[in-house]
Amino acid sequence: MFSFIDNNNVETTNYLNNLNMTYSMLEYSKMVLKKVSFDLKLFCKELEKAISRLMPEEIEELKDWLYQFITDKPELKQSLIYIKA
Repeated sequence: MFSFIDNNNVETTNYLNNLNMTYSMLEYSKMVLKKVSFDLKLFCKELEKAISRLMPEEIEELKDWLYQFITDKPELKQSLIYIKA
């Protein structure tokens, strides 16, 4: 008997699962940052955690989101030092 396993399909499925998980982590990080934005110290701590968990391309997305998010929150501008390093 022959077994037909499509390795490309398995690789695609794994890729999509990883993509979904990482997308979720990015969205989760944004949600947490929104919730703690009332406290600069806590915001910076959560931003550091997010940066340590995300992939480089996700960090770029987080940077874009952060710049937009803090436009009307000048008290959070100090947090930018964590993403410029």
